[in-house]
Amino acid sequence: MTTTERVRERPAVLKVTEAASTQLKKLIETHNPDAAGIRLAVNEGGCNGLTYAMDFADEKGDADEVMELDGVKLLIDPMAVMYLVGTEMDFVEEKLGSNFVFRNPNESGRCGCGESFNV
Repeated sequence: MTTTERVRERPAVLKVTEAASTQLKKLIETHNPDAAGIRLAVNEGGCNGLTYAMDFADEKGDADEVMELDGVKLLIDPMAVMYLVGTEMDFVEEKLGSNFVFRNPNESGRCGCGESFNV
């Protein structure tokens, strides 16, 4: 590569809204301040084949994608990256509950309850 060539920065795997970032920080501070971060994964399961999974992480995995969000590390499982590219993660509060919402342009279908998806 010559010095005149530009190195294109890879876009983030995931866009995280301010509401989601704030909630992730609250979760760490309230429930597990010693956690290395919160791990985001995509697992097989549900009626449509795949589910989003989040949990506290004790340590960073060697191949994890790391997003630093207001002092909290979001650790993205390397096997989930291909399903998450272009996804927006939000936190929505409604009258009857609150939850993280994933707006994923890669989804080709979603179950009626919204808990699982397919690509």
